[in-house]
Amino acid sequence: MAELTRSTAPDRASRKTRVGLVVSDKMQKTVVVAIDRRVPHPVYGKMVTRTSRVKAHDEENTAKTGDTVRIMETRPLSKDKRWRVIEIVDRAR
Repeated sequence: MAELTRSTAPDRASRKTRVGLVVSDKMQKTVVVAIDRRVPHPVYGKMVTRTSRVKAHDEENTAKTGDTVRIMETRPLSKDKRWRVIEIVDRAR
């Protein structure tokens, strides 16, 4: 019975991961990450940049403003936090 639930549980590797830029680190253990995606304009077809800002959990408070980070989807940690920082891809200069 335990093996049945283990095989039907969603795989941890199947969670969404995104790469974004830290735009705020003023909270404790939380960073705001801006995720850019390029989509074609619905009428003209020109590529436009859409930005979404998400709050991500940063347990060690290591990510600073300007860093590029990889975040992973997770269970709700607070009212707005549904992501957590996996790694810092590139440090700000």
